Amino acid sequence: MKLEDYTYEGIAIGKKFSFQRTLTSEDIASFAALTEDTNPLHCDESYARHTPFKKPVAHGMLAAGLFSALVGMVCPGRRCLYLSQTLQFKKPVFPGTPLTILGMVTGKNDSVKLITIHTQILAQDTVLIDGEAKVTLIPESSLSH
Repeated sequence: MKLEDYTYEGIAIGKKFSFQRTLTSEDIASFAALTEDTNPLHCDESYARHTPFKKPVAHGMLAAGLFSALVGMVCPGRRCLYLSQTLQFKKPVFPGTPLTILGMVTGKNDSVKLITIHTQILAQDTVLIDGEAKVTLIPESSLSH
């Protein structure tokens, strides 16, 4: 994934951006080890078979973590400072499912240079996770190269 570098002025309300990703069973196992969330819904195939989902489900926060790549890499990119993120987990994310991670700029507050982004994770046309991110940009003048 290419690291973008938008300016505040270069981001228009209505701008859309996205990338694709498929979470694997290995991603889920790595996230479980990192966070120590080894709940059997995520990590035990025989347990998960007896749930309404019938198979392991990715951690919601693992999938939602893809929003970090969306704003940190795609738009606004390099100078992004993530301030907040709301989340609604609408449907489970299963390993091996191709995902589209979407963002659309829905607002800008020029006085504080705040950007509001509607965020979604979709499998085909089904919204799995819905939310809203608020970001700002680190001023170029404060970065030392």
